[in-house]
Amino acid sequence: VLAWGNESRGDDGLGPAFLARAEALPDPAGVESTFVTDFQLQPEHAVDLDGRDLVLFVDASRTALPPYAFRRVEPARTATFTTHGVAPGAVLAAFEATFDRAPPPAFELAIRGERFDLGEPLGERARLCLEEALAFFAALRGNASADGWQGMSRGT
Repeated sequence: VLAWGNESRGDDGLGPAFLARAEALPDPAGVESTFVTDFQLQPEHAVDLDGRDLVLFVDASRTALPPYAFRRVEPARTATFTTHGVAPGAVLAAFEATFDRAPPPAFELAIRGERFDLGEPLGERARLCLEEALAFFAALRGNASADGWQGMSRGT
């Protein structure tokens, strides 16, 4: 699980809040979870995917329908001229370029947020969306396979 966001920017902290709560949950039998958090995704996160069977990217979203969207992510080579992070597909493409093989199956859990101002706390609506995303995560871990997760995909 790779989660990112800035806890100083209101609902942008949904990724780290998700990770803190999810990390405290016990793994189901046969599942071994690894958790990584950061302020933003970088191509270097491709190294975190090495040796993994399945990847979940978690972030706040201004556009996902509440409470969250869940979809498969494919490698995407995108040109960017910014140092402000990359999309999950770009991390997968960096994995391909670095390891010369396909990345593990990857999915994105985008939790709906509305308040992203500096100094704002996590909003009440975002907290409700977070609770639903955590319940969904429990279901994902109970069906931890690419085919199982693909069947659970919804919205963008």
